[in-house]
Order: sequence, then structure tokens, then C-alpha cells
Amino acid sequence: MILDRFGDHIFRFIVYSILILVLLVTFLPFWNILVLSLNSAEDTVRGGVYFWPRVLTLDSYNQILKDSEIMSGLWVTVKRTVVGAPLSVLVITMLAYPLSRRNLVGRKGWNLYFVFTMYFGGGLIPYYMVLKALNMIDTFSVFILPSLMNVFYMIIVRTFMEQLPGEIEESARVDGANDLTIFFRIVLPLTTPVLATVGLFQAIGHWNSWFDSYAFTYSSDLKTLQAVLVKILSQFQTGGMVSQTQMLANSAKRNAVSSDTIRMAATMVATLPIILVYPFLQKYFVKGMTLGAVKS
Repeated sequence: MILDRFGDHIFRFIVYSILILVLLVTFLPFWNILVLSLNSAEDTVRGGVYFWPRVLTLDSYNQILKDSEIMSGLWVTVKRTVVGAPLSVLVITMLAYPLSRRNLVGRKGWNLYFVFTMYFGGGLIPYYMVLKALNMIDTFSVFILPSLMNVFYMIIVRTFMEQLPGEIEESARVDGANDLTIFFRIVLPLTTPVLATVGLFQAIGHWNSWFDSYAFTYSSDLKTLQAVLVKILSQFQTGGMVSQTQMLANSAKRNAVSSDTIRMAATMVATLPIILVYPFLQKYFVKGMTLGAVKS
């Protein structure tokens, strides 16, 4: 008995040590970026700034908030996230519901049809040609319509719906409810955990997306925040031209900010909002992923 308890303590110690190590490895780089963004540029050049700023200042964030391109990118990103994520969840759920019904004619064939698209695609050039034929290039719709359906998330939602008690639907039909009533008033409220999980994934996808803005839009008014951030980082790293970060730094008072602190502040502005959303959905996140897991 004593040996068993000792073995349990050793096992827990190893597990907790690994988890703490993973926490440090993932959190410390993020914390260092935050510290550098809050530290004075003149002091940062001296080095040795790791865990807290030596000279606290918000000059870098002031410069970020004054830059029209960054603020425009932030607005586009917020707009596509607020519009795209809920619409995507609605479309995914509306497809998952009929596919979860065992009395659907050709149910197996329909499921195979959608699963097929997960493994085979036409490639970037055919995809671009389809978007161009639909007049979606350099429009806001290119951020929303192509991402409305995600088959993997649809399978998660479908599996969750298959686990709902069939007696609930039968009772509703006896009371005269049709499919739309059952879907909106019964199925949707019962699938809140998995919908919150899928919604969080879709929101993160929209918030972090930059390639579609880079490849399918030309107007500066349609560039997302992540695309602007990629531009800032690439220009600074290549050094082939005066980077946007350096221009921002030059426009500020001398030694107040630098290209390094501007990059760190831009990274924080692009990262923090979506991180702050997660705590509000955490309770749904774990439950949704557990109950909506694909059966083996």
C-alpha cells in the first residue's frame, strides 16, 4: 500500500513537472514580447530585458494606434471575425443536422461526398480561378464565403448531434413541431458546448488568417491585421527598403521607440484580443471537444 502511494506521488510529480515545463516554454516567449513592447527603446538596446520592463513606457502602443494602416487592418480583422465565425457555425450546423439523421436518404453517400473534400483539392490556381469567376477577388466576401464550410468541424457537430436522445425529437414531432422548429428550438440549445467550441476555432482562424488577404485582395482597405503584421516583419527582416516599423519609429520622438519595440507592440495588438476571448468559452471548449469527439 505504501509503495503504491509512493508510486502515485512520483507519477504526479513527473506529470506536474512536464506540465510546468510546457507552460514555461509556451508562456515565457509571449511574456518577453510583452515586456519588450512596454520597455523604452533606448533602454532595450542595452539588453538584459527578460521578465519585466526596466523603463516602462507606452510610446510603442501610442505609435501603433496612430498608424492608419494598422488600425484599418484591425477593423477588417474584427469585422471578418464577427461576421464570418457566426455565419460559419450556422452553416456547419445546418449541414450537420440532416447528416446526423439516420433516416436521411443516401446518408452514407452524402457523408462520403463531404469527407472526400478533406483529402483532395484542386490547388491554389484553380481555387483562385473559381474566386475570380465568382467576382470575389478584392472584395470582403472572399474572407467570408469560402470559409463558411469546414468539413472537419461539421463531423464534430454531426457526431455530437448523433448522441442526442432521439426521444426528444420524437416528442417534439408528436406536439406538431416541424424540422425547422426542432432545429432552432431544440437541437441548437442542446448543442451549445460544441457550437461554442467550433465558433472559437473559426474565430481564431479568421483572426489569424493572413494569406487570403495577401493573395486575393489588392486594396489596402481590405488588408487584415495579420497581413499588415506579416508585411511589417518581412520588411524589417529583409532590410531591402525602409520598413514601416522604422518609419513609425522615425515619426516619434527621438529614442522613444524603435523598430524592435514597434514590432513587439504590433504582435501584442494582433494577439491579445483573441486570447482574451478564450476564458469566456473555456467551459464549453472542454465539454464540446469531449462529447463531440469522432467515434473510432
